[in-house]
Amino acid sequence: MSLISVAHAAGEGAAQQPGGEFSMIIMLGMFAVIFYFMIYRPQAKRAKEHKNLMSSMSKGDEVLTSGGFVGKISKISDDNDYIAIELNANNEVVIKKDFVSAVLPKGTLKSL
Repeated sequence: MSLISVAHAAGEGAAQQPGGEFSMIIMLGMFAVIFYFMIYRPQAKRAKEHKNLMSSMSKGDEVLTSGGFVGKISKISDDNDYIAIELNANNEVVIKKDFVSAVLPKGTLKSL
């Protein structure tokens, strides 16, 4: 009988503080706001800028690819998102538009 009363007394002392659930909701809300401003928003901004870069490319632009190639756009295919980049007078490569990391200022190829 004494074992049961000891166990029952231990259970009563572990009661939650009043308002504990509300403070947990506030903490989760704060984590959501921090996640949004620190992770999601900057990533969405970068994705939007890259999409604008892809749509603004035109024939003759000098570009840098994610693989390190620097060349001039010679052909743009609108139907399947591929572009042809002329590396020099003899070499031309075809890549997806997504792999262009930057559009370079005019005259960059001549300065290399």
